[in-house]
Amino acid sequence: MRIRPALVTVTAGALLAAAQTAGPAAAAPPSRACSPYVRIDGYGDGLDKTTFEGSYVGNLSGLATDTDGTVAALSDRSRLFALDVRRGPTAARPVRALALADEQGGELDAEALAVDRDGTRLIASETEPSVRRHTRDGTLLGRLPVPGALRPAPAGRALPNQTFEGLTLRPGGRTLLAAMEGPLAGDGRMVRFQTWQRPRTGPGAPEFRLGPQYGYPVDPGLGVSEVAEAGDGRLLVLERGFTAGVGNTVRLYLADARGASDTSGVETLPGGPGTRPVGKRLLADLGECPSLGAPAKQPQRNPLLDNVEGVAVLGWGPGGLRLLLVSDDNGSVRQTTRLYGLRVRLP
Repeated sequence: MRIRPALVTVTAGALLAAAQTAGPAAAAPPSRACSPYVRIDGYGDGLDKTTFEGSYVGNLSGLATDTDGTVAALSDRSRLFALDVRRGPTAARPVRALALADEQGGELDAEALAVDRDGTRLIASETEPSVRRHTRDGTLLGRLPVPGALRPAPAGRALPNQTFEGLTLRPGGRTLLAAMEGPLAGDGRMVRFQTWQRPRTGPGAPEFRLGPQYGYPVDPGLGVSEVAEAGDGRLLVLERGFTAGVGNTVRLYLADARGASDTSGVETLPGGPGTRPVGKRLLADLGECPSLGAPAKQPQRNPLLDNVEGVAVLGWGPGGLRLLLVSDDNGSVRQTTRLYGLRVRLP
């Protein structure tokens, strides 16, 4: 029941006295909204320039929720950390560290990961590119096939350091999706999303096989730095770019590949008039988030921003879908390993 307030006559002097008595506590709390769909809960720099069990906790390029409640954090220096984030980004701490290796025992240029239901780690490396399967203790299980066109020139049409940058398992765990960071030569501003499929999951399930491929329209000057399953069949896509003297641009999109055309056999994108790209909708430009007093080590249009590369979906909570983001400091004194807590209301 709504209670209607009584009509009261108050003098101007009484109002002034009340305001002086209340002081700063009477002020409305600052907004944490980044857009109508996204708000920021907080950020944490506690991992920046730290070490854990002899490993540098930086160069973090990918995040994924793990089966034990921790968040797996992938370093592109071939390290995988387990983070306890139960108290939020400000109090995140490593609890495990693991070295990863390729078939010859060499390091991986690991940029993205997904965790399967049985705890298997799916690790995307940008160099070849490749997707490898590792056990929880790091043992290499195998490697998925990759279309030749997605390899860097001259073997394929990809540009160096513009291959697999995002990785996610679709609902049900039977489809894996990897996002290229940049377009292939001749594809304009369309990047390719490659999928792999398997008919079932669980013990004795067959290996992933190549599935459909989709074209995703990326914003001018940006590349895809991460992709994550939103939980309802749609995707969260992080687009990121950098301009010297200005700083980073980081945008979060909601994308839908349902109804998009399979571009596996399309030589160059956007293809013909019947080729339908992945649809996308802007959720937030993170430069519009309140800065929350965050420091920046180099010019940024919003000091909260840095080189954001990883997204983990933590689940639903009050206010929407809870996300954890991480920035890759590239081992540089001018960049920060920063964790961000976001809440997203999906339109």
